[in-house]
Amino acid sequence: MTARLTDSLTIGTMTLRNRLYRAPVLEGAGGSTDPAAEYARHFVPNAAAGVGLIVQGNTIVLPEGRTSAGMSAVRERSSLLAFAPMTRAVRAEGAAIAIQLGHGGMFAIEGWHAEHVRSRLAPPLAPSRPPLWMRPLVGAVHVPSTAEVEALVARFGRVALWAREAGYDAVQLAGANAKLLHQFLSPTYNRRTDRYGGSLEARTTILREIRAAIAREAGLDFPVLLKFPALEVAPAGRGIPLEDGLEIARLAESAGFDALTPVAASALPNTSICRGESASGALENRRLADLHRRALGGRLRARITRLAMDRAARRFPFESLWNRPVFGAVKTAVGIPVCAGGGSRTPAEAAEILARGAADLIGIGRPFYAEPDLARRFLAGDERAPLCESCNRCLVPQMLGLPGVCYNPETNRRRAARSAEEALARG
Repeated sequence: MTARLTDSLTIGTMTLRNRLYRAPVLEGAGGSTDPAAEYARHFVPNAAAGVGLIVQGNTIVLPEGRTSAGMSAVRERSSLLAFAPMTRAVRAEGAAIAIQLGHGGMFAIEGWHAEHVRSRLAPPLAPSRPPLWMRPLVGAVHVPSTAEVEALVARFGRVALWAREAGYDAVQLAGANAKLLHQFLSPTYNRRTDRYGGSLEARTTILREIRAAIAREAGLDFPVLLKFPALEVAPAGRGIPLEDGLEIARLAESAGFDALTPVAASALPNTSICRGESASGALENRRLADLHRRALGGRLRARITRLAMDRAARRFPFESLWNRPVFGAVKTAVGIPVCAGGGSRTPAEAAEILARGAADLIGIGRPFYAEPDLARRFLAGDERAPLCESCNRCLVPQMLGLPGVCYNPETNRRRAARSAEEALARG
């Protein structure tokens, strides 16, 4: 039977009212005095507009390990229980809500942001010492012992329990986008000789052990989703070829993960994960340029970073559903739901993916900044041009800890005009 965007979907013990979800992006709530209210400001309108699932962007399981100042980090149980009013409000509007859990690893803010480098208690975590070509980029790192990795695994389990207590319907592991769990999966980073490194199966050990820890702590019936690199392009070395990505998917299914979001990405954190124009466009704003320069500790590093943004944009231009070859291949390899993410901009594209059986769920991220009620338009099949231009001007502000909103003046002008037109049409 052909699936439609408006059809319900069951993931583990969680039933979604439709197959459209808000993919995890950064709301900048971690820098807010009231993070729950900041998340609610984004998520409750999305839920009211009909979205089936909201995945809250990467929340770090330890006080350290954020990759930007705006990320939320869990210090203790009360950190997550404070989000309970928000999860209740989202669920009251009929949507399910999951929280993405992760750790920045080698690219944590303690390694690149001048203020946090000065005040850090310890260097960033890394599965192994960085390869020689990468060391000038990341500086000193801490390679955790086997016992320290085991403690991190246990921490994921405990935080998942707190998430369930806070009213989340599921958790998603942040296993992609060059974060720590991605680094464990990748031969670019992981050259460990204990049980967490070596063969492809051994490199997935941390994921499989985290899944078991969540089952012990939060219950076997608490759904666990996984975002992971099914294809990694590395500047040097082998990276993760698609055949290895398919094996990671099979191992994850065997370990008890309830749904998968496979992506294609660079081994380095860049705009391969959110394609479009160069994020350096935001630096035309003098205030942002100054904040960026100070965060990076000077003009030279800021200039190098800007050049890297421009290069990544040229190498990874925007294309509709750029992860299609990856999620389509994974869908044929596993029996659990597969989520499509990356470049879905029209209801017709979403309908085609579902009709072909290439994925079970359609994820959209940044366009929700420009259209909080985007779900209503998509679910109605409204094919008007999306407001989001994939200009990536939101990325630098997010990196610096500013609110996750649309920073494109022209897009905001068009949104205001569209709202005015709709108000007139309603009389």
